Amino acid sequence: MEIRLPNQLEMKQIQRLTSQAIYEGTMGETKPNLEKAKEIVASLLKKGCSYFVAVEDQQVLGWILTGISKDSFTEKSVGFIYELFVKEEFRGKGIAKELMLYAKHSLKEEGLTEIRLNVYEGNPAIRLYEKLGFQVRSVSMALKLE
Repeated sequence: MEIRLPNQLEMKQIQRLTSQAIYEGTMGETKPNLEKAKEIVASLLKKGCSYFVAVEDQQVLGWILTGISKDSFTEKSVGFIYELFVKEEFRGKGIAKELMLYAKHSLKEEGLTEIRLNVYEGNPAIRLYEKLGFQVRSVSMALKLE
């Protein structure tokens, strides 16, 4: 397996599956249409974020979208994981872990000393994040108004 920047064809594959990635990442709460998903990603790419794709035998297995964010209280620059996705047929093979380790190395090479991410409660990826050393820093809560 190789992890690298995606080529144009691979970016098109990522774009086609981005709404599914958002849907799964939000535990089914949000499923933007293709145009809205492209708009979200375009905004992140415009501000300097990068995709890294896991490829084997010219097939996309999954990807990670990383970037730099500012802590709203301290203005400190921190690495941020915006999206992590592995195609269903390739899950359980350690690909997400390899993508996370690649992102960790890449962000560290940029001089960052911390990586953050947001994850929905109940997302199975939480176990991976904890195994990699991530710790709960804040809790976001919601109340449905009816």
